[in-house]
Amino acid sequence: MSAVAQEPAVVLDRIHKQFGDLVVVRDVSLTVARGEVVAIIGPSGSGKSTLLRCINLLERADSGRVEVVGRAVEPGAGVAGRDLAALRRSVGMVFQSFNLFPHMTVLRNVSLPQERVLGRSRAEADARSRQLLERVGLAAKADTYPSRCSGGQQQRVAIARALALDPEVMLFDEPTSALDPELGLEVLAVMRELAADGMTMVVVTHEIHFAADVADRVVVMADGAVLEEGTPEQVLRSPSTERARRFLSAVVDR
Repeated sequence: MSAVAQEPAVVLDRIHKQFGDLVVVRDVSLTVARGEVVAIIGPSGSGKSTLLRCINLLERADSGRVEVVGRAVEPGAGVAGRDLAALRRSVGMVFQSFNLFPHMTVLRNVSLPQERVLGRSRAEADARSRQLLERVGLAAKADTYPSRCSGGQQQRVAIARALALDPEVMLFDEPTSALDPELGLEVLAVMRELAADGMTMVVVTHEIHFAADVADRVVVMADGAVLEEGTPEQVLRSPSTERARRFLSAVVDR
């Protein structure tokens, strides 16, 4: 488990989001320190993924304030394209679906964003991509197309692609939910290594054992609000609310 620094990497201040009359996130405040791993768990429909997407403004909160590595944004206000691009460059995101380009090799999938976003030459981008593919155990797949990779391999390519932009924060939205358990373990192993290296991570997950073993802090959400927040020991073993106890009793021993 990484050592937690005091300087904040992510600050969410009273984030509120609704779609029509449906309130999805209810005035949630959360601070993530640099080097910290925060796992967000909770039942389906509790607002976890929406909250995560508010961090890099894939979803615009209706009110509240977002600050990422010192860049503050009032979500309800207009955001200049330059500011939005700078914020998103500092945040890597890995989704449930892999979102790889099927007509490009694994190497090109990892290199192209570097060329487009960071202005690296193809040679520079390819060199960095090969380093990252080695890191996630896929150096031999560089010239392979995504369709020839397993689901776990494709998700590891997606992680390498996100890391290639040198983010300061990594967001994971249920990264193993589309994988069978064995392939999910491959992805979780890479995430454990990132945590051990001190990467700041916010992980929406149903993997309770991962949250218990790797996270510095666990947040339980339900009905758009934070029910519990604390160390894995506090939250997973001694939840203070009945709603959290019901949820955990249903999933811990699954």
